[in-house]
Amino acid sequence: MTDTPIALQLYTVRDALDADFEGTIRKLAEMGYTAVEAADFPAGVTPQSAKTLFDSLGLTVSSAHSKPPLGDNRNAALEKLDALGCDYMVIPWLDPDPYFVDLDGIKRACDLLNESNEVAQGAGLTLAYHNHWFEPVMIDGKTGFQHMLDYMDERIVFELDVYWTKVGGLDPVETVKELNPRMPLLHLKDGPAEAIEQDMTAVGSGTVDIPAIVSASEAKWHIVELDRCATDMLDAVAQSLTYLKGLQS
Repeated sequence: MTDTPIALQLYTVRDALDADFEGTIRKLAEMGYTAVEAADFPAGVTPQSAKTLFDSLGLTVSSAHSKPPLGDNRNAALEKLDALGCDYMVIPWLDPDPYFVDLDGIKRACDLLNESNEVAQGAGLTLAYHNHWFEPVMIDGKTGFQHMLDYMDERIVFELDVYWTKVGGLDPVETVKELNPRMPLLHLKDGPAEAIEQDMTAVGSGTVDIPAIVSASEAKWHIVELDRCATDMLDAVAQSLTYLKGLQS
């Protein structure tokens, strides 16, 4: 197994961060995390103050989720990435309706991403797109992923979420292999992976073939993300890191 660095997407522990931002970040560092992926910050926490805390604990910011840097969101998105000092701006969600119901919708999604990419590139950033369960939809004989490769600017990359890829009906290992040339960021999560509403589990304790995925991955970052969990989230986050480090030993 590779020694790809492991980060945590902070959305995973959003409730704990809302209750005690600094205390929770310190717990993550104590667990052994050396990097985080930013999402939205709680009220009263700025990207600048968060970065100061991260730096004090030796936490690298791998990447940051952001709204498309267009219109009224442009300046705030660019300022956030600049303050955090990371190179990857990740668009974490585009509404499946209208964007992934037909080929015209996918083309419109790619137009939006291409426009966002021009802004990101102008700021020295790499734009990434994070999938969910609807991109694997088959349209005109190809998956949404494959259509996106046709219509997206080739400088845009993927942050592949292996759990949602499986829920959407694709083989995560084969999808990793297909997207590897454009997949510097890989989201690792686990659980039943049969339906959208199911609770997730610590990485390594569900049905997703994490060892095969990690072995196939050429990503620069492996990022733990759990949307929700039936067990204590901080425990699941710690267990996930221990498991992934075990694959590297």
